[in-house]
Amino acid sequence: MEVEVSERIRIKEAKTLIRIARGVSLLFTPFSVPFLAFAILFLFSYLSIMPTAYKLIVLGIVYCFTILFPILAIFVFKKINGFSTAELGERKKRYVPFLLTIISYGFCLLMMNQLNIPWYMSGIILSALFMMIICIIVNLRWKLSEHMAGAGAIVGGLIAFSALFGYNPVWWLCLTILIAGMLGTARIILGHHTLGEVLTGFAVGLSCSLMVLHPAANSIYLFVRHLLFTH
Repeated sequence: MEVEVSERIRIKEAKTLIRIARGVSLLFTPFSVPFLAFAILFLFSYLSIMPTAYKLIVLGIVYCFTILFPILAIFVFKKINGFSTAELGERKKRYVPFLLTIISYGFCLLMMNQLNIPWYMSGIILSALFMMIICIIVNLRWKLSEHMAGAGAIVGGLIAFSALFGYNPVWWLCLTILIAGMLGTARIILGHHTLGEVLTGFAVGLSCSLMVLHPAANSIYLFVRHLLFTH
């Protein structure tokens, strides 16, 4: 009798843990990373002094091209092919969603260039583009964690912007690294990724953010922008 009670408790705890892991995974989806980065900039940096209308326009563009359009495109792709969300998580079926998202981010970068958005803002989109391109290439052989790539990009962005704006990022870093640890644990609990895939995804996101956004490396962004937009 005691064994049966203990087993029921164990099963209940396991189900609760899985529900929490799903909630964490859903809450910190990689689609939200660029929009979250812009929202933080407009709320907690000197960019808060910008006109409200300007901030809303930029946030609207970012939301449409990094969240709304990719999600709608992937939803249509799923419906046309009859894929479930679980099936779309398979490595061989992830290429089209990746490409759809990359195309949408590319249009976002083009629009920001037309509006003369400062490099340290449009660079957020460029770093996300680099991150996705690396993920899709690596995905040919290995299934990286896009969730953790997004978490790594946020940490890298905090480090880069702290150097650019001259603020102490310690408390923000503690918070984001804690969330990244929770997210990585959630992805492993759900069985979507191994520890290696989680850590590598985080490293990819961190590296892309630092290479594009850090003041010491922004020449890379300026060079790429020159190649892309100079006629």
